[in-house]
Amino acid sequence: MYDDAQPAQAPAKTHVHQAIAQAVRDHGIDRLFGLMGDANLFIADHFARACGGRFIPAAHEGSSVLMALAWAHVTGRVGVATITHGPALTNCVTALTEGVRGQIPMVLLAGDTPVSNPRHLQGINQREVVAATGAGFEQLRSPDTVARDVARAMYRAQVERRPVVLNMPADFMWQEARYARHVLSVFETRSYVPEGDALDQALGMVASARRPVILAGSGASGARAQILRLAERLEAPVATTLKAKGLFRGHPYDMDIFGTLSTPAAYDVIAKSDCILCFGAGLHDFTTDRGKLTEGKRLVQIDTDPRAIGRSVHPDAALVADAGLTADNFVHWLDEAEIPASGFTPELDPQTLRAHAPAPKGAVAEGCIKYVPALEQLEQALPQDRILVSDGGRFMTEVWCRISAPDPRSFVNTANFGSIGLGMPEAIGAAIAAPDRPVVLFSGDGGFMMGGLTEFNTAVRLKQDLIVILCNDSAYGAEHIQFLDRQMDPALTEFDWPCFADVATSLGGRGVLVRSEADLQKALAAIEVRDRPLLIELRLDPHDVPRMRM
Repeated sequence: MYDDAQPAQAPAKTHVHQAIAQAVRDHGIDRLFGLMGDANLFIADHFARACGGRFIPAAHEGSSVLMALAWAHVTGRVGVATITHGPALTNCVTALTEGVRGQIPMVLLAGDTPVSNPRHLQGINQREVVAATGAGFEQLRSPDTVARDVARAMYRAQVERRPVVLNMPADFMWQEARYARHVLSVFETRSYVPEGDALDQALGMVASARRPVILAGSGASGARAQILRLAERLEAPVATTLKAKGLFRGHPYDMDIFGTLSTPAAYDVIAKSDCILCFGAGLHDFTTDRGKLTEGKRLVQIDTDPRAIGRSVHPDAALVADAGLTADNFVHWLDEAEIPASGFTPELDPQTLRAHAPAPKGAVAEGCIKYVPALEQLEQALPQDRILVSDGGRFMTEVWCRISAPDPRSFVNTANFGSIGLGMPEAIGAAIAAPDRPVVLFSGDGGFMMGGLTEFNTAVRLKQDLIVILCNDSAYGAEHIQFLDRQMDPALTEFDWPCFADVATSLGGRGVLVRSEADLQKALAAIEVRDRPLLIELRLDPHDVPRMRM
C-alpha cells in the first residue's frame, strides 16, 4: 500500500509527540497540513525536522483540513492535518462535514485539553463535536499505544472513506513512550461479478436496449477504458456525474455531465433513452433531475458499495461489483451471444452533445463584463493541464458546465456540504499535491471574502502556480435571485466590496481587474506571463449571471 523506503525507525523510547510524528511518517505521509497550538506544535516540529516531512502551515484551522482533503483527492492517498484543541476543533466543523459528504479519506490529529485539567478554558467534549460532523473518532489511549492508535485512524479513514479525528491529550506530549512501527494492511480485493439470476437479468436489459446510455460516477473513475469499450460495443453515448467530470474527455460521444447540468442536446438524448447503465454513481436528485430522467426506462446499477444501490432511485437490475470487471464481463457475454449493437450513436451529432446554450442576451451594467462569454474565452486561455477547483456560489454551475477538467482527479468540487468559502484552501492543497501543474480556482466574491482572503497569502508564501478567477457580482447571488423572484428589493444582498485585484497585489500576488473586453484581453495575456499567484477579478452584473442549474 505504501512505499517502504521510510526514514530510520524511532528509538525504542521516545516522547509521545515524536512517536506521533514518526507513526504518521511510517504510513508514507510526507505532507502534513496544519495550524500549530500548544497541543500539537511539537508534533509538527518533529515531523519536519526529524522525520523528513514537510509541514504546510495554514492561516485557519478549517483551512488545514480542506487542504488535506484536496491533497487526498488529487493524489488518491490519505490526507493528514493537525490542529490544537477546543476552538481549533470547532473551527473545523464545516471542513470535516465537507470531507464526510465527499467521502474523502483523511486523518485529523487534533489536540485535546489536558486530562488533568477538566476546567481548562478551551475544554469541550471533542467526541461530541466530531460526531455531529459524521467523521470518525479515535482516542489516543496511552503513551505506549501511539503507533497502534495512529494506525487505527489511518486504516479507518481508508476503509470508511471519511475523515477520522485522532484525539490527543496535550499532557501526553512530553511523556515517554515505547515505540515500534505499526502499519495496518488495507485489504482491497476487487468485487467480481457473480454468476446467476442478477447477472442474467442485467445482461438481458442491456442486450435488449435500443437507445442505451452509460452513466459513470466517481466510483467508476478507474474504469475509463473498460467502460468505453462497452460503450463502443453497444453504440451507447457516455456521460458522468459532476464528481466524475472529465472521465470520458476526448471521446466523440462524451456528453459530459448527466442531469440538470447537461447540454440541451445531451438532456434530449438522455430523455429519449430506454436504458441507463450506471457505474459507481449515487443517482441523487441533480443527476436524475429529481427522477425525471429515469422515468419510463430501465435502470441497471453497478456499484461496489451495496448501500449505494437504490439509495435514491430503485434500479430494475443491480450488481454489487467492480465497474471495470463488470464492463468487461458484459462485453464478453454480448459477444458470446452475438448481440448486435444498438445503432444509437450513429443517430447522434457529436458536435452538439457538449454545446451549452449561448450567453443570455442583453446589455450589462456599466463597468461590468458579460459572464458567459468571459468563461468561454477563459476556457481557451487557461492552461490545459490544469487542476480545476470550484468554490460554491451562484457562479459555480456555469463553471462546472463550461470549464473543462482533464480527468476526475483534476476536478475539485467544494460544494459537498453546500458551503461557500472553501475553495482557496482546497486549491492550495491541490497545488501541494501536484506542484508541477497549474491550479485554477473559480470563486465568488462572498466566498472569497469568507475564506479566500485568509489563505491567498498562504499561496503567495508557498510560491504556488495558482490562478484565481474571482466572479464578483457584488452580491450574494442565490439570495439576490430569491428577492427578485418575489418582486422584493434585493439591496440587502448587495455589497460594496474592496477591489479584490488590489487586495491580491497587496498580499504579494498579482491582481488584474476586468471591467471591459479590453481588460479581459489584458488578463488573458497575464495568464501567459504569470510568476506568482494571479487573481483575475471579473466585475459582473448580478442580473447577467445565470441561475444555478439545480
